[in-house]
Amino acid sequence: MGHNFLSLEDYTPPDWASGIPLAPSRRFRLGMLPTPIHEWRLPGLPEGVRVLVKRDDLSGMQLSGNKVRKLEFLLAAAAAGGHDCVVTIGGIQSNHARATAVAARYLGLDCHLILRTSRQDVDSDPGLVGNLLVERLAGAQLHMVTKEEYGAVGSTALLEQLALELQAAGKNPYVIPVGGSSALGTWGYLQAIDEIIHQSREMGETITDIAMACGSGGTTAGLALGSHLSGLGARVHAYGVCDTPSYFYDYINGLFQGLGLEVPAGSPGGGAQTRTQPQQGSAEGGAAGGQLLLLQQQQPDEALAVQSLLRAVQARGAGYAISTEEELATVQAVAAATGVVLDPVYSGKAVHALLREVRADPGAWRGRTVLFVHTGGLLGMYDKLDQLGPLVQARGAAVSRMQVQAPPRE
Repeated sequence: MGHNFLSLEDYTPPDWASGIPLAPSRRFRLGMLPTPIHEWRLPGLPEGVRVLVKRDDLSGMQLSGNKVRKLEFLLAAAAAGGHDCVVTIGGIQSNHARATAVAARYLGLDCHLILRTSRQDVDSDPGLVGNLLVERLAGAQLHMVTKEEYGAVGSTALLEQLALELQAAGKNPYVIPVGGSSALGTWGYLQAIDEIIHQSREMGETITDIAMACGSGGTTAGLALGSHLSGLGARVHAYGVCDTPSYFYDYINGLFQGLGLEVPAGSPGGGAQTRTQPQQGSAEGGAAGGQLLLLQQQQPDEALAVQSLLRAVQARGAGYAISTEEELATVQAVAAATGVVLDPVYSGKAVHALLREVRADPGAWRGRTVLFVHTGGLLGMYDKLDQLGPLVQARGAAVSRMQVQAPPRE
């Protein structure tokens, strides 16, 4: 697991993914992989429904979570391009920002993080709670914006602005989008599907469904596309913790197009496809690296094709990073019953929504084996102490003063 840690290696896609046009050739090994899969006896799970959990929260310590897999390919590209710093963006407790800060430092690159926060806090020191502590210890430069500025300008424009400022200062920044969710980052979870296939075979398991929290879309895109292309054929359930299902269908469709894939609407059984055509100005099949090229075709409703590969479910509750008492109660109950701690922003919301669906219609899930991909985020829990404290005190194990007995004197 650790013999090739922090090595920059040549990368060859799995055979079933060899037809994807945009394929990376290098991978920077950052994760403690493969992460384990084990039985997960969730509280209140109806009889006849099995849940396994893929522990991507154990992909490292400072670098825990799903972002590690994406960064293996993104930072390999940064190194190959001779960049001296990386720039990315996220919320004030962004797991992706923390993982990027640590990974960049591993490579000897400076890291610049654009973090959104409230208008009341934007001009103040953000403190050292949760992910912020790790980011600042790793030497990341924080650039604070308000949520309103983020919404009005957009993440892409903010990243471009900071990149231009760094270029003007003589730097050569590599820009990573929110969540690391680009076409290249999608390869992190395409490769994860190959890992899941080998593990499930070794365990003698048939996985019928894959579920996960969906925040920026890249993890879901890789799992859904990989499940289809590999023949695993698992139903993919993406529990969205921020935007609407229609947004995720559109965004993931864009990631597929960025990979050079054509996703025809309304095709029988769905599924992404690749087509080849001659590269303009070259001989047949003359694309560099043997890449397939997308045959452009207008589709009446591109999002419908993505719906054939995955199911997006609204699970944001009161809003992104806003936890309801019911969601936090699920986090507390799962930890108490299974020992697996869920972050309240992503996997906590997703498991809460999954359990609600399964309990509401157990017949639809009976006989299924669901693999839940735990995407990490434990450090973000420290931002929820005010809400979690009363729950733990009310429902957790009692705290008592131990009456220490002095050993008898001889």
